[in-house]
Amino acid sequence: MRCRPLVAVVALLLCAFGPPPAARAAPPPAAAAAAPLCGEHGVLEAVCTKCNPALMPVFRAKGDWCEAHEFPESLCPICHPERGGRPQADVSADGAPPDGTTVRFKTKDTARLAGLETVPARARSQRAEMAAPVTIVFDATRAAEVNARAAGVVRALRADVGSMVAVGAPLAEIESADFGAEQSRQSAAVAGVAVAQANFRRFDDLHREGIAPQRAVLAARQELEAARAELASIRAALGMVGTEKNGAARYTLTSPITGVVTRREATIGQLVGAAEALFEVVDTSVMWAQIDVPETELAAVSVGQTVAIAVDGLAQREFHGAVTYIAPAIDRRTRTAVARVALANPDGALRANMFGRAAIALRDDGGAAVVVPAAAVQRVGDARLVFVRLADDAFETRRVRILSTGGDGVAIGGRVAVGDEVVTVGAFLLKTETLKGSIGAGCCADD
Repeated sequence: MRCRPLVAVVALLLCAFGPPPAARAAPPPAAAAAAPLCGEHGVLEAVCTKCNPALMPVFRAKGDWCEAHEFPESLCPICHPERGGRPQADVSADGAPPDGTTVRFKTKDTARLAGLETVPARARSQRAEMAAPVTIVFDATRAAEVNARAAGVVRALRADVGSMVAVGAPLAEIESADFGAEQSRQSAAVAGVAVAQANFRRFDDLHREGIAPQRAVLAARQELEAARAELASIRAALGMVGTEKNGAARYTLTSPITGVVTRREATIGQLVGAAEALFEVVDTSVMWAQIDVPETELAAVSVGQTVAIAVDGLAQREFHGAVTYIAPAIDRRTRTAVARVALANPDGALRANMFGRAAIALRDDGGAAVVVPAAAVQRVGDARLVFVRLADDAFETRRVRILSTGGDGVAIGGRVAVGDEVVTVGAFLLKTETLKGSIGAGCCADD
């Protein structure tokens, strides 16, 4: 037997009492439940030490013994009436100790030296809600990046950062050889259409007079349609680039949306390539609040829940909205998922990269929850545990469920009542004791 390094000082003071470690495999829970009880003493007949005194030294040697009542501590019907005279399973299927597992100090003096601190559980005084950090960002569906449509040189700027622009408003004028070449092609295509149309009319007239064959008319029509298609293609390409500037080899870059210019990368005389981002235009009438929801609280958040948001720097205002999206992935570093809320911003008070706090309204459970400090709640796998002081030297494990977090505590449901003294400082140590390889096998035992 040796002490675990993490709790070498205090763990020697503790003994976690549960079922005794058996030399053979313990029977499955169903079999244990079916075993007969001693009608006189209310414990399992096979291990009743009152009827079988020879078993007493065996349980004493294992450290599983209640001197006050002369029963194995793990199933003493007086100390643990909730167990019905039957031993508990060492650990539940989820890896956490069973509800009701007791951790008892050897003496009250050692309990004092352990340095555990408790606070009373209190009633929840307001509706259930969860608090989480918020970052304000632009609405991605209302932001546009304006790119150069063709390579060229910036000759004039028509808007700058902070400018309010409408749809189609000019942003910059760019002189482009490629645009000039396309203009020349367009002129040639216009002329080609005119020639093809005249040629078609001539052959059509000759065919009517019986001079030209039908085949010549069809060939002329085909040439005309090909010329028209080429002209349409060139015009479409030029339309994507922008409007002409007085017939010169220049085009005007325009805004695709109404909003404010938030970024300008173009400067006069700058040589820009095709598809190079020159401006960003954003409609700020609606902003997004991105809420970082902890992985452990995601089950309590769903689309449609109402949210109140307080933003740093706007202390006198509160913004309201509803959850419209919850990310399907968890951030590997922060272990949070992003929930999104759209916020109306008609006066532009909300700005990108502001920080704040969100209060997400959770389902009301009729006020049945009590509130404990976050330090009182310990996690083992998917289970949550709280340790309640039964006496100066005894603490009981209570399984709880998290109803909401934030503010000044955690709202929980379970067998913790208002006024119960829950362990805050030292709760991790108690959890460690309940998770030993064999509860009741002795303090700091290593198998």
